[in-house]
Amino acid sequence: MNAHRRTVGFNFLSEPELPAPRVSEAQAERILVEQYGIEARAASLGSQQDKNFLVTAGDGTVVGVLKVANSAFNATELTAQDLAADVIAAAEPGLRVSVPLPNLSGEKLTAVQGLLDGTAYVRLLRHLSGGTLLESGYLAPAAVAGLGEVAGRVSRALAGFTHPGLDRVLQWDLRYGADVVAALLSHVPDAALRDSIDAAAREAWSRISALADRLPRQAVHLDLTDANVVVSRDGASVVADGVIDFGDLTDTWAVSELAITASSVLGHPGSGPISVLPAIRAFNGIRPLSRDEAAAVWPMLVLRTAVLIVSGAQQATLDPDNAYITEQADEERRMFDQATSVPIDVMTAVILADLGFDVASAPVRGALLAPGAAPVATLDLGVLSDAYDDGRWQSADVDDEIACAALQNRPGIVISEYGVPRLSQAGKLSQDSPDVVPTGVTLWSSSEAGLQAPWGGEVVHASADEITLRGVDHEITLTGAQVSAALGAIHAGQELARTAARQPVRVSVRPTGAPVAPPYVSAELAPGWLALTGDPRPLLGLPVAAPAAEPDLLARRDASFAAVQEHYYRRPPQIERGWRNYLLSTAGRCYLDMVNNVTVLGHAHPRVADTAERQLRKLNTNSRFNYEVVVEFSERLAATLPDPLDTVFLVNSGSEASDLALRLAMAATGRGDVVAVREAYHGWTYGTDAVSTSIADNPNALATRPEWVHTVESPNSFRGKYRGPDAVRYAEDAVRQIEELIASGRPPAAFICESVYGNAGGMALPDGYLQQVYAAVRAGGGLAISDEVQVGYGRLGEWFWGFQQQDAVPDIVSVAKSTGNGYPLGAVITSRAVAERFRSQGYFFSSTGGSPLSCAIGITVLDVLREEGLQGNASRVGGYLKRRLVELQDRHPLIGTVHGIGLYLGVEMVRDRQTLEPATAETAAICDRMLELGVVIQPTGDHQNILKTKPPLCIDTDGADFYVDTLDRVLSEGW
Repeated sequence: MNAHRRTVGFNFLSEPELPAPRVSEAQAERILVEQYGIEARAASLGSQQDKNFLVTAGDGTVVGVLKVANSAFNATELTAQDLAADVIAAAEPGLRVSVPLPNLSGEKLTAVQGLLDGTAYVRLLRHLSGGTLLESGYLAPAAVAGLGEVAGRVSRALAGFTHPGLDRVLQWDLRYGADVVAALLSHVPDAALRDSIDAAAREAWSRISALADRLPRQAVHLDLTDANVVVSRDGASVVADGVIDFGDLTDTWAVSELAITASSVLGHPGSGPISVLPAIRAFNGIRPLSRDEAAAVWPMLVLRTAVLIVSGAQQATLDPDNAYITEQADEERRMFDQATSVPIDVMTAVILADLGFDVASAPVRGALLAPGAAPVATLDLGVLSDAYDDGRWQSADVDDEIACAALQNRPGIVISEYGVPRLSQAGKLSQDSPDVVPTGVTLWSSSEAGLQAPWGGEVVHASADEITLRGVDHEITLTGAQVSAALGAIHAGQELARTAARQPVRVSVRPTGAPVAPPYVSAELAPGWLALTGDPRPLLGLPVAAPAAEPDLLARRDASFAAVQEHYYRRPPQIERGWRNYLLSTAGRCYLDMVNNVTVLGHAHPRVADTAERQLRKLNTNSRFNYEVVVEFSERLAATLPDPLDTVFLVNSGSEASDLALRLAMAATGRGDVVAVREAYHGWTYGTDAVSTSIADNPNALATRPEWVHTVESPNSFRGKYRGPDAVRYAEDAVRQIEELIASGRPPAAFICESVYGNAGGMALPDGYLQQVYAAVRAGGGLAISDEVQVGYGRLGEWFWGFQQQDAVPDIVSVAKSTGNGYPLGAVITSRAVAERFRSQGYFFSSTGGSPLSCAIGITVLDVLREEGLQGNASRVGGYLKRRLVELQDRHPLIGTVHGIGLYLGVEMVRDRQTLEPATAETAAICDRMLELGVVIQPTGDHQNILKTKPPLCIDTDGADFYVDTLDRVLSEGW
């Protein structure tokens, strides 16, 4: 690049010092009066090279931003910027653009004499409300995509714009980035950082210069960062829709727009190299990138971060009192560290693959095994491998054990898969995506075997147990073998090393000169690293592993599965394995499960699995046959309840259980009216849906209740009609309504209520509530139904059943979820007298509810609950967890309160602790962010603003700490 040529506009490399204009707020206010006829307050804003002021009228209305241009910039350049703003505003009417407002003479560019040395150019720019993303903390993928979308729209709009004022040499123009770093590097005081910047800039420029001639140029804003893209806000949601500050407008590579936009993402907490992908996708969707442009993005991004640091260091020496510069230093250093944390070629391959470009590496050829070697077989060490059942994936030596077991059955050689996530590497309780994808293969041999050079070349590294052979096209490294060869030239077929019997040897291959890949990499970076490695399988006589098909599982689901059956999360991981309080995805990520109250014992409990297998090998039929297990389970279940609850009905689900409970009450009383509590959910059958009033599950719930359902006020002591000590009045009101029903000649058959208020996030009912309401309904001849579907089975810790917390005894109990630990099993328990009255409805049975299989599982669940002390664990860990959450509430005002008892908790989010405005959007965003950090949590409640915290009862304090620490991080960094 001819960086020192004569230009129409500014040339930084000829005039590399640009201290910001020294203009006071008083001077700015005089300019407003004299040039614009505006009397307003001018407050200084941060800027590196110009001087900006926020202009506010006396009534607090923001008028605009007064911008005093650096004296180095001339009128031609500034006019080009104003015209470009007009072009974008016309081409993209959906974008808000900060265009200049006219002065008293009708001009957009105002020349002011005597303010600086010579003429000062001033503009009053339209203010765009909403602010920017600069101070937003963590940027969610949607916000990052919004930045990329704005950059794409601006790039599209400016594609045909030309003007003499674009002829400039700016320090931010990446065509001159290497020159800028070289010129300013000495200003960086830290010698180690200087060396890192110099090396990174040189490497980045080597990649860019190789592509330069194939990169199209056009007018570019060049500063569409988090500081210059304005957003509209709706609660926690932001939409990028505005553009400000055209001061860096120039003619340069079009893809620079994207690289500079994406670089700003890396300054935010919680971001990493992969975080920029939504911006790149969004930009590409609007202004498609060529392969060369896509390949240039990451090296340009690296160079941009280097330029920022050296420029900031220089500016700090020129303008040491400029707080804006020093405030940006930490963010810019973070950007550089993140940009250089992954090799340029790796991230380039990640970007290319993400955009659909082919990045497959060239196949390797040769033979690592001598002719006549033992046969080679492939081990399945993926997430779905049966060898990892019963939690074996957690064992440090599990892969060796699996390999040795395979060799015991079939002598020879076994190898692991290349590029397939290996479950044994999936660590628990980590906020970082784990390194699980192997970049090579591991080989085990049943006996000692020789490994030969697959091609001629040079041994460039040799130690006792590791050797690297470099050939013309590829190099190979063997780790864990007994090295035979020495440094120097070697011919194909010559022995490199020998394997010891049953000892692992890692085989990795890469193109000659490529960076050495870690043994395992994250699923997100895997496309990049695998593009820079080779599949060693052909060297072992096996075909190249076919790339794993990645069908759109959600699309398939939508095509065959009714869409009303919703799924968690907009972009959910594919979960195919669970263990205790963990869920594991096909990408090898281990998530802490904080919502699965169905699997009360924990996922994949081996005793439940063994029980199911044994019973299925013997008998599975329906309860009309005579077999012992249905009797034993019924006896065991009834024994957990107080008198007179001694008679059991078995069904398939909680909906069926509560539906049957309603039918029992109607049959026993001969009545059809039911009293239910508002904001509650009981199920999906006709009967349970009729008494469900949660608007979160059905927005029309209250308006569509059948006439036989009568609702009483939700006993919500936090945000309801009565709060705190006044919450006892909920019972009084409910009793009054029941008495009025009785007096009107419509005495209810039943009152149905969750014994702990589940839809409110596990909120305990006001003291004495159930006692008083049960007494009122019984006084009228009705029955009390306790819905224990979610809360029963020891989840409260101190009490096995929720109604025990209220010191009340219902007439009918419905239960499910926990009863089968995920197997479909529910029950209704009542008195013998009530059960007998049901004969008036005819015969009843449930095909699988009382089957031998369901009953055997039900017995096992009760056994494990007792033997593993899970009810006590719920009390201990639940109490610990709630204390930690309450401590978190003291630091984060978004937490309005923490509901619940034991492991039946809810964290309610509010925007204001006085008004209790629900933080609905924030809660949804927090759940998405928690998923990124390894926690499965979901919103609940009518306002969907409560974190439903109901994990399996086997969770320990480490899991509780991880949940709270992750939530603390999210609430601190943003979501």
